[in-house]
Amino acid sequence: MRGYFSVDGRRLSYLDFGGPGRPLIALHGHYNEASVWAPLAEALSPEWRVLALDQRGHGESDRAGTYGRDDYVSDLAAFHRHLGLGPVALLGHSLGGVNAYQYAARHPGRVSALIVEDIGAVVDSDWNFTLRLPTHAPTREELVAALGGLAPYVEGSLRPSGDGWGLSFDIGDTVASQKALTADHWADWNALTCPTLLIHGERSDELPASHATEMAERLPALLVSLDAGHVVHHDAPEAFTDAVRAFLDAQTA
Repeated sequence: MRGYFSVDGRRLSYLDFGGPGRPLIALHGHYNEASVWAPLAEALSPEWRVLALDQRGHGESDRAGTYGRDDYVSDLAAFHRHLGLGPVALLGHSLGGVNAYQYAARHPGRVSALIVEDIGAVVDSDWNFTLRLPTHAPTREELVAALGGLAPYVEGSLRPSGDGWGLSFDIGDTVASQKALTADHWADWNALTCPTLLIHGERSDELPASHATEMAERLPALLVSLDAGHVVHHDAPEAFTDAVRAFLDAQTA
């Protein structure tokens, strides 16, 4: 079920995958949107009820004037209030992973368990790659072809657009978001107090193994490395789901 709520005059969208299970809030990365978590929601049901936010500038949510760190964290706080839930499990990939651990660090009583997928405490985003993305094509098939190897990872973000097909996110907005994400976030990571799982893609071009190990040792956090690239939930869906389920179940046993 798709729902909406407003923050400072902007409308944000989310998907509630439903079910009687315990709530798990999920946050996507750049180039994606809430629908990317549909396979995970199905796999975790009925024990877990996944609630996935279209973060500002993504999916069906309104575009915004700014994409700073505090902006994303405030949106997540508003989403949590809108849902009317107590402390919840929280999962985030890439951009969503930083948003998740910053929210958990700054609002420790609101997060019961944290899962961070393949993003570091120090982030150096390559926004030049974003500037090279094709943004429009006459047909969906042509846009997929132009996206090449990236297409399977962003297929949920393709939309009919005027006289053809485009992306559900704006390139300029994404670059602004990536620039704001690029920073040293150790202070937030070190401040975490909730049980934390860090999932690392062994073939990731975003999170080096040495950095993942340091992150896990500093808390300490549970570190799981899987045979995958940066988008672990796409490259190794069964192993990713197994790791998430085992960690969450251990926190509620």
